[in-house]
Amino acid sequence: MTDLLLEAWVSSLIEVTRVLWMLGVGRPWQPGEKLKLLFAGYNGTRNTGSDVRVEEMLRQVRRVLGEDHLALSVMTQNFDRTRGYFGDARQVFLPDIFPPFLYHEVRQQHGVIACEGSMFKSKFANALATMMIGSLGIAAAENKLSIGYGAEAGHMDPLLEKMCARFCRRSLVITRNEESQSVLSNLGVPTELGTDTAWTFDPHPPAYGHKALSAAGWDGRTQVLVLCPINPFWWPVKASLAKFLARTCFGAHRESHYRSVYFHNEGPAVDAAYNKYLGAMAGAVKAFRARHNVFTILVAMERLDAKACEALAAQLGGAPVFTSNEHDMYGLVSVLRCCNLMVSSRYHGIVTSMPGLVASAGITMDERIRNLLRERGHEQLLLTVDDPDLEAKLLTVMERLAAETDAIRDAIARSVVRNLKTMARMGVFLERAVHQRYPEFPVRSGVHSWEEYLPPMNGNLERLVETYEGAAASAAGD
Repeated sequence: MTDLLLEAWVSSLIEVTRVLWMLGVGRPWQPGEKLKLLFAGYNGTRNTGSDVRVEEMLRQVRRVLGEDHLALSVMTQNFDRTRGYFGDARQVFLPDIFPPFLYHEVRQQHGVIACEGSMFKSKFANALATMMIGSLGIAAAENKLSIGYGAEAGHMDPLLEKMCARFCRRSLVITRNEESQSVLSNLGVPTELGTDTAWTFDPHPPAYGHKALSAAGWDGRTQVLVLCPINPFWWPVKASLAKFLARTCFGAHRESHYRSVYFHNEGPAVDAAYNKYLGAMAGAVKAFRARHNVFTILVAMERLDAKACEALAAQLGGAPVFTSNEHDMYGLVSVLRCCNLMVSSRYHGIVTSMPGLVASAGITMDERIRNLLRERGHEQLLLTVDDPDLEAKLLTVMERLAAETDAIRDAIARSVVRNLKTMARMGVFLERAVHQRYPEFPVRSGVHSWEEYLPPMNGNLERLVETYEGAAASAAGD
């Protein structure tokens, strides 16, 4: 009921904005002004994937549209946790009860770029999807730039689906896979096919990762196996005033409390499924380590993952845990790229490690990792969190990682280059959308190479492109 009230609140604000705009209330972009863009996302929780995505969006937008012409703002839920991120973009506080904030902030902008990867789905939180739709819908109601960038779409609850169809039909959503494009196209939402935006991220140099691993006990020679577990069963998060009052008055629901009026899924079935998932991972890793000499670490890509990492580390008899609370995104991704083998239930654990050619497998809770590994041609490296034979199947997958490392790394490199080119095409879509919405905005003239539609790439990516660009182009032609 609380989620329904939130969705109704946001929907009414979009409708009010539309009426006011028709009555002449509002201020569009004027030639000569800097284009004010709000990046609407899930930042400030030390979710490494979300932060990396937005960092690279900002760098790409500055490169494509010219930073002298822009005034960029980014939402954050905690200024301390995004300090040092996002360049010179203005950071604005996103409150837990967000509808009044959206109504005020979006109307001060000339456009919105929605950033969250899991943009249109009920799997994690209807409130998050409602915030994304609200940001896009308010901007579209004022005939402003309204773009979803690198978005994923999946199952939505009926009311959320109706909101998306009604309020995003004048937006442009650039999806990160064909499956998401199909979901949105069926709702009448304009789409283009893109990818994630984390591919160009430039972390700290390898020396940082090597130093951090050495401090944790690594000998500098042994192969490093990294595990990125989560709690896949305590989603979705839902708003509940009843639980909030019970917790405030009686201390109930402490373990499932997310923050404010939001609570994780809970109950004996959730606990049993979670324990079975961790136990299966622990059993497979123990068997693998009995056959292979590896240095095992665990990485919490989001602060919430620290509990899962600590619990799995304990079942393994102790292993170093690296968390996003202790290492910022530049440091944590540096650690990931110094590893050799990966098993991850975090989508961006895999994505951010791929430019480092870490041989990775996924244990997925939804379609995101499935879509990524399908694009790589690695469906055989995919497992699901609730597979009854997870332990045995995971051991088989890990053995395949070890035996076929070179071939897997080669396929990963080709995938990275393909995705870089797709991300460049997203820059073209962005430039075109801005020109269509604001014809007098000073877009670049002349012919540009595809690399000029990307943020500046580091030497590692440049070498990958030089080595694999021809092969990627040939595969695309096929």
